Amino acid sequence: MVNRRRAAFAGAATVVLLLTAGCGSSEKGNNAQGTNVQPAGDSKDIGTGYGTDYGASSTGGYGTDAQAGAKKGEPAKELAVRSDGKLGPIVTDSKGFTLYRFDKDTAQPPKSNCDGACAITWPAVPADDATASAGIKPELLGEVIRTDGSRQLTLAGWPVYRYAMDTQAGDTKGHGVGGTWNALAPDGKKAGQQAAAPAPSPSQTQSQVSDVQLSVTDNDELGKIIVDGKMRTLYRFNKDSAWPMKFACLDACLNTWKPAKPVDKTKVRGVASKLVGTVTRPDGTKQLAIDCWPVYWFTGDEKPGDINGQGKMGLWFAVTQGGKKAGAGS
Repeated sequence: MVNRRRAAFAGAATVVLLLTAGCGSSEKGNNAQGTNVQPAGDSKDIGTGYGTDYGASSTGGYGTDAQAGAKKGEPAKELAVRSDGKLGPIVTDSKGFTLYRFDKDTAQPPKSNCDGACAITWPAVPADDATASAGIKPELLGEVIRTDGSRQLTLAGWPVYRYAMDTQAGDTKGHGVGGTWNALAPDGKKAGQQAAAPAPSPSQTQSQVSDVQLSVTDNDELGKIIVDGKMRTLYRFNKDSAWPMKFACLDACLNTWKPAKPVDKTKVRGVASKLVGTVTRPDGTKQLAIDCWPVYWFTGDEKPGDINGQGKMGLWFAVTQGGKKAGAGS
C-alpha cells in the first residue's frame, strides 16, 4: 500500500453513526451529515475483487500455491454445499473449490482407478480432517485405501477428487470432462441430475436453493475466519468503533478497503445470526457488520483464501467465527 494512502486514511476524520441493528449508543449531535464519500457496498460499483487475475495461474489450476497444495494432497476440512446456476447443489472443500467423482471408480465397494498421470490432473482428496457441514449427511463420508497406501476421502462410497484446472472457488471446469468426470452432489450422485426436477415450492426456504452470502472457512494461519459469498476474507479496522458506532475508513481509505455488502441472514452458514448486522455509512449506504463492527474486504487479496490484509499497519484484522480479531487475542 502506498504511503499516500496510509496517510490519507490514518488521518481520516472519525464519524459517529448508529448501527441499524441496535449496536452502539447514541450521542446527541454526533450524527454526521453531508460527508462526501463515494457509494460503498455495491459490487456493481466496486468491481469483482481479487485483482484482475482472480487467482489464475499460468501453470494451470488453483494458482501457484494452491495447485502445489493440491498435488501434495491438501485436506478438504469442512465440506460445504454451494448452489451452481447450471448444476444445482454441489460439494466444495473448505476453500470453496469444487469436488468431483469419476465414473470409472466404484462405490460398492469403494475403489479408485485414477493413478499416475490421472492423479496429477485429478488430485485425490485425503480422508484426513474431512467433516460434513449442513446439507451433507456425516454418515456418507468414508475413505478408501489407494494403491500407494494413502487414504482418500469418499462420499457415498465414491472417491473424491479436485480438478487441477479449476482456478478459483466455484469453478466447475472438471464437470463433464471425458464424459466420465462429474461434480459431486451432496448425496454423492452426479451434480446436475436433478436439473429437470420440478421447481421448489414456495414453502421451501430460499437458503436451500440460493447461494451462501456469508460463511466460515479454515485458514492455515488464523483458524476459522469469516468470508463473503465470493470467498473474500473480511476484515475489521481498529480505528472504527462498535461502542459507540464510529467509522474511520473514509475517502481515500475506501479505495483500498471496500465495505462489505449486507447479507440475507437465511444465506449465512457457520456464523451465529446474532453476530450479523447492518450499519449505515456517512453517505447513507449500508454495510455489513459482525458483532457490531463494520467489515471490509481488501483489494490486495487476489484470490479466495488470501489474507494479505491481515495485520496491515497493525490496524486491520480478519474476523474470527466469533466476531473477534483473528490472531490478535481479542
